[in-house]
Amino acid sequence: MARAGLTAERVTIAGAELADEIGLEQVTMAQVARRLGVKDASLYTHVRSLEDLRGRIALLAADDKTIRIAEATAGRAGKEALIAFANAWREYAHRHPGRYMATQTPIQIDPELAASAPGPRRAVELTYGMLRGYGLAEPDLTDAVRLLRSTFHGFVALEAAGGFAHERSPQHSWIRVLDALHTTLEHWPSSREGDPS
Repeated sequence: MARAGLTAERVTIAGAELADEIGLEQVTMAQVARRLGVKDASLYTHVRSLEDLRGRIALLAADDKTIRIAEATAGRAGKEALIAFANAWREYAHRHPGRYMATQTPIQIDPELAASAPGPRRAVELTYGMLRGYGLAEPDLTDAVRLLRSTFHGFVALEAAGGFAHERSPQHSWIRVLDALHTTLEHWPSSREGDPS
């Protein structure tokens, strides 16, 4: 019988908290059970496996990250929206490193859970909406999304790993990177120019 008050949501939140503290890859079902004060077997009433738990953490994080980006970018457009979007992304990665990694790691997610989770869909809508403010349309939109994701994730991953040892602060570089992205988006080459022949 399941322990009273124990739910899939509580198990997921406990796993997410642990991921932030020790890293997503270090989280085990035994550690989550200890955190909740239950036996390992009790968790399997609510989540099927460690992979299922990681998928749930990824969806929880995607929802949370998207809400923060939506709040930051509300009413903004162009460079202002880009900066707010990027800063919210980076701040989330700093505050919730384990959850953030769950959103960037290939994880098998239950299709039923994924279909009912608003975060990933809303993230796509927000990103494409912000980029449409630069007058981009497909296939350029997809290419621009990939550029932003690569830049934001690359920067925060290197930052988290201590990869910016130069005396110039990462914050100064971050500001310049966003300036460069804005300029690139404003002067995006047409898809014909960039497509391989």
